[in-house]
Amino acid sequence: MSEPNEQRSMGEKLAHAWTVYTERRTFIMLLLGFSSGLPFLLVFSTLSLWLREAGVSRTEIGLMSYVGLAYTIKFIWAPVLDQLRVPVLGNLLGKRRAWMLVAQAGVALSLVIMSFCDPHVSLTPIAIFALMLAFSSATQDIAIDAWRIEAAEDEKQGALAAAYQLGYRVAIIASGAGALLIAEAVSWHMAYLAMAALMSVGVGAALVAPRVAESEAPVVGEETIERLARRLHLSGEAGSAFEWIYRAVFAPFIDFFSRFGWQALIVLALIGLYRVPDFVMGVMANPLYIDIGFDKTEIAGVVKLFGVWMTILGAIVGGLAIAGLGTLRALLLGALAASLTNFMFIWLAMRGHDLFGLTVTISAENLSGGFAGTCLIAYMSSLTNHEFTATQYALFSSVYALPGKLLGGLSGYMVDSWSAPGGLHDTLLAAAPGLTAKTVGYVPFFATTGLMGLPAILLILYLLYARRRSVPAEAAD
Repeated sequence: MSEPNEQRSMGEKLAHAWTVYTERRTFIMLLLGFSSGLPFLLVFSTLSLWLREAGVSRTEIGLMSYVGLAYTIKFIWAPVLDQLRVPVLGNLLGKRRAWMLVAQAGVALSLVIMSFCDPHVSLTPIAIFALMLAFSSATQDIAIDAWRIEAAEDEKQGALAAAYQLGYRVAIIASGAGALLIAEAVSWHMAYLAMAALMSVGVGAALVAPRVAESEAPVVGEETIERLARRLHLSGEAGSAFEWIYRAVFAPFIDFFSRFGWQALIVLALIGLYRVPDFVMGVMANPLYIDIGFDKTEIAGVVKLFGVWMTILGAIVGGLAIAGLGTLRALLLGALAASLTNFMFIWLAMRGHDLFGLTVTISAENLSGGFAGTCLIAYMSSLTNHEFTATQYALFSSVYALPGKLLGGLSGYMVDSWSAPGGLHDTLLAAAPGLTAKTVGYVPFFATTGLMGLPAILLILYLLYARRRSVPAEAAD
């Protein structure tokens, strides 16, 4: 007798979920996801392709990737967006939308200025405004995440997150394949100007987005801080500043560590190490395509267009795996897949200029990347206390990218050092006729990035073991 009731309950849930996807704010979330995803490749792979084509060395390209550290340290200024209002705009539009517009203006201005820079003349202006672009983009991410969390109840967050991901991936196509096609047909100048114009999508979405209610979340230890302020004889503005700093900077982190204890360090280590293979490998992927001999049209079609759809498919499969296996087991599969697919790039380097090889490699890499990314987002979301979602999620998303970004900056040096004649270089050239002097250094590089996934795999196995030993379930899954 219970089966029909269960079926009816599931049908009602599906019907309710569908109505959420048709709501106005879900469509707005789609547009905001597009605005959030548009600058990303323009700081990383699209920029590295432009620089490599201009003859910039791989070492300098690797060092340029450090501008992306703005994404990894955004938790530092995330509390500012929670606590401070933009003058004038904050009163007109509300705190979240005002910060969105400020950040979007910074993104558009950076892209316009970068479009007039010439890497043949000097890298310094490009580096400066690429840093401004990354900072503005990271700030936009913080504001959009905060708006999403506050714009709907918990049961609607899944639909908003799905709309965000779809918009983000469409933007990846625009700033990846779209930018490359414009650069091939016209120039890099027009490509970056076109991307600046596309930021109007996000500006329009921010203007029409509903204004969310603004309220202060309860703060862990607030009464203790008030007593401490009185004991230190801090009153008036000094006392308010003391309490504000605690609320903005310390409370979200104290809450996280108080809930997980010492295992918080294990959790943060796992988050930080999980995507290291992808981040380090990703910096040198486009230079590999150029050195093999693929042109921009081939890269745009296979890597930037087809690859994005494979990432979306991987994300869908990841969601199904989480539902069927649980978060940690799915997380383990994602880590294994992301590490193993690094070795596909060795196979590609040995095959040389072969569209079939490129398609197979990109299919495997993007499918595993989408799968692993979905699993990590689900895991990080499960760790967040809704009282401090914006700042805590900014912390997690910063931690997950930091180690990979730091190591990614050395990726060009690693490839160049392994490309020097003698020793391993000569051995590989003799053993694999498909390799060339340009591509031989990529073989030990991608082997190394594949092995970089082992620490995360071991940490997940530990958490699975700890869960079976009845270590706090909240930290284990």
